[in-house]
Amino acid sequence: MSDQHIVSAFDRDLEGIQAHVMKMGGLVEAAIVDASQSLLNQDEELSAEVIKRDQAIDDLDTLINEECANLIALRAPAAVDLRVVLSVMKIAGNLERIGDYAKNMAKRNAVLVHMTPIEGARGALQRMAREVQLMLKDVLDAFIERDLDKAQDVLERDRDVDQMYNALFREFLTFMMEDPRHITPCMHLHFIAKNTERMGDHVTSIAEQVIYLVSGSLPEENRPKATRYEAE
Repeated sequence: MSDQHIVSAFDRDLEGIQAHVMKMGGLVEAAIVDASQSLLNQDEELSAEVIKRDQAIDDLDTLINEECANLIALRAPAAVDLRVVLSVMKIAGNLERIGDYAKNMAKRNAVLVHMTPIEGARGALQRMAREVQLMLKDVLDAFIERDLDKAQDVLERDRDVDQMYNALFREFLTFMMEDPRHITPCMHLHFIAKNTERMGDHVTSIAEQVIYLVSGSLPEENRPKATRYEAE
């Protein structure tokens, strides 16, 4: 009876932590959407709001880590239960980093609104961010549903984000070579593209944690990746 009580207490505590993860995920999704929308519409007020809301994401990350540490100390989970707790901590860490990248996008937009616009760039970046946001939505669903196939699908879709980044990199390079006045805005736009690509990498890290959570093993390292171009 005592063991059953401990198990039910662990499950209850874990459910509370997972609820915080999903709340955090929702805030991060909103940050991606709003940061990219502020870029598309040159909306400085929305950019400022994204930057301000990042603190709530950071606070949830701290709370989740504290709750996981307490859960390990009080309940002493083993085997599968410990795997769940450790995966949750890593997922929260990845969500926090994605939130930081969305905040950085909003900060860059506050500078870009005062610069020469680059034709088509804002829309292309918004579409790239939209793809990452949809990947994040699906991987959070996979986490709650313990859906291996859905997590694997998210891993595969990261190639599309890489290809979008590569296309934008080449486009910005062309603009900079054609007109020196485009160099500064294109550098800012490139950093936004790179940050968005890194968001996709963190989403795939969450997918890998879901796969580990469900199967007990991480996916192979040689998952499909498009060749990425980097600024020297």
